[in-house]
Amino acid sequence: MSIQTETFWTNVLAYVKRQHPAVNRGWFSQLQPGAIEQGRYQIFACDPAQVIYLNRHCSRAFTEAVQAATGRLIGVDFLTSNSSADRNYSAEVLDEDAPSFERDSSVLRLIPDYTFETFVTGPCNRFAHAAALAATESPGTAYNPLFIHGSCGLGKSHLLQAMCHRVLDRSPATRIMYVSCETFVNQFIEAVERGALHSFRNLYRRVDMLVLDDMQFLAGRDGTQEEFFHTFNALHQVNKQIVLSADSPPHQIPSLEERLVSRFKCGLLARIDAPCLETRGAIIRKKLRLRQLQLPEDAIMHIAEFGPSNTRELEGALNRIHGLSVLVNRPIDLPLVREALGGEPQAPTREIKIQDIIHFVTDRFGVKLSDLQGRKRSRSIALPRQVCMYLARQFTRHSLEEIGGFFGGRDHTTVLHANKLVAGRRRSDAALRARLDEIESTLLKGE
Repeated sequence: MSIQTETFWTNVLAYVKRQHPAVNRGWFSQLQPGAIEQGRYQIFACDPAQVIYLNRHCSRAFTEAVQAATGRLIGVDFLTSNSSADRNYSAEVLDEDAPSFERDSSVLRLIPDYTFETFVTGPCNRFAHAAALAATESPGTAYNPLFIHGSCGLGKSHLLQAMCHRVLDRSPATRIMYVSCETFVNQFIEAVERGALHSFRNLYRRVDMLVLDDMQFLAGRDGTQEEFFHTFNALHQVNKQIVLSADSPPHQIPSLEERLVSRFKCGLLARIDAPCLETRGAIIRKKLRLRQLQLPEDAIMHIAEFGPSNTRELEGALNRIHGLSVLVNRPIDLPLVREALGGEPQAPTREIKIQDIIHFVTDRFGVKLSDLQGRKRSRSIALPRQVCMYLARQFTRHSLEEIGGFFGGRDHTTVLHANKLVAGRRRSDAALRARLDEIESTLLKGE
């Protein structure tokens, strides 16, 4: 089969999608086939970020596909279709004796999938998403620094890289440094050991946008904190955008100097929470479209309800499901999804119903059911109603709409607001926390 035919290239892409679904991406349709030179098949991508992804994850998949289509031992090379040099992605070869941060600084390692278009927003992350978008509209002036925090796997890195993609799309000449805090620490140590602090400082203090992930790695590193303090000041004073992320807010990072905590707080802190059921479902659908895969709706909702709440682990669950489907040669349906996820979760010893929750809440708060379902908004009625909605989210499988229906036909946004309000007050109000603990214990015991 001639490699110049459209059928040949279609077969290559079909092979990758079928045999290597974990690495398959929708933008593969934008790749352009090239020629064979010295036993290497050239494949052209739209931008260097895609080339980095292809080299890291797809060499084996495309090599197998090309060899299967030609019957010849041919390798593959991934190239950019745009031959113009790009400072953020150039592969300039430096002296091998130069510090690693000088050799690696010319490559901006971004994942092509991590854009604003592929980020799923919900109540858990809408504020952080809006802040990230606003910061890219006018870098260095709106929300500087921007500090995004939340547990691992909830989308912090996705948002940081989406900001880099958006800024580069609008201004390709923008000098961006995007690294993990661990990389920053290691590079600083190497600079000290090799007497290259001047080069290290030039690298980090002459950028237009500094993006550091996982700032919790600064904990307990006094020397690195001192260096970052001065780097932060040098950039902030000339209105260069600084974007940071961590697993916790600045004041909760152990052994972080107070002067750094103060500077991080002078911008905007944006928290990302674990996604709710509806958001998890939307995330799954988005990732399926990205991989050009299809699952029945009942299977999607089963993954959303019983699979991991961590966004990164959700992607791993999809890999397991599709891998099992290929291995046993079965279509993906609800029974296969249950099998891949380890079967149905073990049922609780006692099923808790909304009626049980209402019974205990009305008893402990001294209100009537008609009050909870009515339109009164007085504090003495609103709080018990919100507690009922909160507990229903914790202990039942009802949707937001169904929960709202039990309490006078309220919509899902009211239920989400109640859940967030009660969760926040539970952390700060010892009396309410004790009352909730007692109600929950009684519900579980069935007394």
